Amino acid sequence: MLENIRIVLVNTSHTGNIGSAARAMKTMGLSSLYLVDPVSPPDGKSSALAAGAGDVLADATIVSSLEEAVADCGLVVGTSARSRTLPWPMLEPRECGEKLVVEASKYPVALVFGRENNGLSNEELQQCHFHVCIPANPEYSSLNLAAAVQTLCYEIRVNYLDQQASQQAPSEIPEYPLSEDLERFYVHLEKTLSQTNFIVKNHPGMVMTKLRRLFNRARPESQELNILRGILASIDKVALKGNAGDKSQINERVNQEMSGTKE
Repeated sequence: MLENIRIVLVNTSHTGNIGSAARAMKTMGLSSLYLVDPVSPPDGKSSALAAGAGDVLADATIVSSLEEAVADCGLVVGTSARSRTLPWPMLEPRECGEKLVVEASKYPVALVFGRENNGLSNEELQQCHFHVCIPANPEYSSLNLAAAVQTLCYEIRVNYLDQQASQQAPSEIPEYPLSEDLERFYVHLEKTLSQTNFIVKNHPGMVMTKLRRLFNRARPESQELNILRGILASIDKVALKGNAGDKSQINERVNQEMSGTKE
């Protein structure tokens, strides 16, 4: 189960932090480390700070994008210390550990950490199902990367040990789509909404960001996502045949719906 829990470090700038993170992981029994576009690959400094966790460091997978790092994951949780203008579904650290352990029994899951100076970008956070924030001292909430990794890996271990001690099988969880399947849905959704003029290409606004938040919050199961893809495909067919009606009428209807007015 723990092998299915992936720690992802995005664009890490200090190689020593990579080694320290590997050490933090190993002390909690985790071994799957992914590095997304590190400023420099692991080096001697990384190895020195990894101490006895050289095997975790040596087996680390380096990829160019977060999308690539989490493509085969069914659950992605991003760490965020900043307040966002558009709130995302949040987990407490203990909830995060429990959710990762439970779902790791079914497919790979990922816990994502951002850059040392400014964390994860909004675009990267939008690829996560949930966000987690460590409730540090508000007067001095600055945690270094390895300390943040250690804290959340500890929560994972506590939940793992609790489950082992109870000797209970993980509760049944729904069949959720993998991250790559969800991303394909978002691409399809944006294409369909552009095709029907719901989204104006040159002025997309926040529509897709808000829709991502909506579907991440609802977290559709695989079958439900297939239904949604089928609905989009049926809309595409009608739009391609030119049977969707006059564009000016469609735009007027959309404007009415968006403004909350009725005919």
